[in-house]
Amino acid sequence: MMPAQKPAAEVVIRVTNLRTQFGRTIIHNHLNLTIFKGEIVSIVGGSGTGKTVLLRQMLRLEKPKQGSITIFDVDINEASSEQVAYFRSRSGMLFQHGALYSALSVFDNVAQPMRELKILPESLIRDAAYLKLQMAGIAPEHAQKMPASLSGGMVKRVALARALALEPDVLFLDEPTAGLDPDSSESFVSLIQSLHQELGFTVVMVTHDLDSLFALSSRIAVIADKHIIALGTIDEVIQYPHPFIKEFFLGARGRRALTVLDRSDYGK
Repeated sequence: MMPAQKPAAEVVIRVTNLRTQFGRTIIHNHLNLTIFKGEIVSIVGGSGTGKTVLLRQMLRLEKPKQGSITIFDVDINEASSEQVAYFRSRSGMLFQHGALYSALSVFDNVAQPMRELKILPESLIRDAAYLKLQMAGIAPEHAQKMPASLSGGMVKRVALARALALEPDVLFLDEPTAGLDPDSSESFVSLIQSLHQELGFTVVMVTHDLDSLFALSSRIAVIADKHIIALGTIDEVIQYPHPFIKEFFLGARGRRALTVLDRSDYGK
């Protein structure tokens, strides 16, 4: 009897022959990337390589010059307004600095995505918003605070609660630990780990923080020379002979982060 074959992993995002150009400046050229359901893919690269631009293109906040980005089997650059709305209802975004609405309370920031649907009763929105805040580690007594009164760590957690408001299948993270002190950063990474294990969503993350990168990533995509030059686990990526990889992963900071990482946790 032939052994049973493992089912093929489900593709959530497929980027094909992407070209990004601003004026005469080419940022991406023939960039390809495939992301599978349930994994955490981290995108790294030097300054100006278009990491956040790529993230924004996946959200259709920007459009590439050429190529396609297929999410949930739909080319988002050719999608109808209804398809885009559906895609965004299945996606959550944590921007680098939180991007909370300054005029709204913590509670109202988290409730806003649900209110925009215009189909949920306020009683359900209220219960769901408090649940998302609890999941992000925000106690109920903070719900009526305004963003200006929050610490950097709390802003990140509220922004994460908002990103989870619609129970997304894909979570996009742009420098999730930027601006946090080491203790807050470690705590936030642990929170993302636990939520990912519990909820099983797919994560696409841009980061330059090596500790977060090593702790969270299933695979790492390295952008250099205008395309993805390496894609794989940490052990696979650091074998690729490229100056950026040598400097970023095998320089003093990278080696220091590698020494404190339990190698048995790679790829989880």
